Amino acid sequence: MTIHTTPGAGPGCSSASQCNVPTGNVAPLLHEIRHALERWLDSGEEYAIDLRGIPMAPGEEDQLIETLGEGEARADLSLTGATEVVETRFPAVWLVTHYNVDDTIIGRFIEVCEIPAILKSQTEDAQYGLEHLESLLSENNLQ
Repeated sequence: MTIHTTPGAGPGCSSASQCNVPTGNVAPLLHEIRHALERWLDSGEEYAIDLRGIPMAPGEEDQLIETLGEGEARADLSLTGATEVVETRFPAVWLVTHYNVDDTIIGRFIEVCEIPAILKSQTEDAQYGLEHLESLLSENNLQ
């Protein structure tokens, strides 16, 4: 998956004077998401947008997130910091937010895909799980 960003300041604005002026990036981002969803449906091409790399005035990111809404699926992960994975009201469009240990947002992405990679099981983890389950069955005479 390729992560797309817009050159420039991010997150938010790089100076106080820029922060008072809306960037107008919400509508173009929604169009970008629409095109990415169309490509995913046509070819299976996954797409990600790094919201921290796009200049937005205060309130614009919230406006984008509110417009995308929340769909049926949600996962909260506990890794080095928390990660929230939320399907938007548009199936296959996900909002993935990473936090540090102080609950500060350190990354926020819009992902267009069947399921974000962070939720997919890794082969090594599945191998460990199989070994652990086999051991459990053996120890409890459940073979």
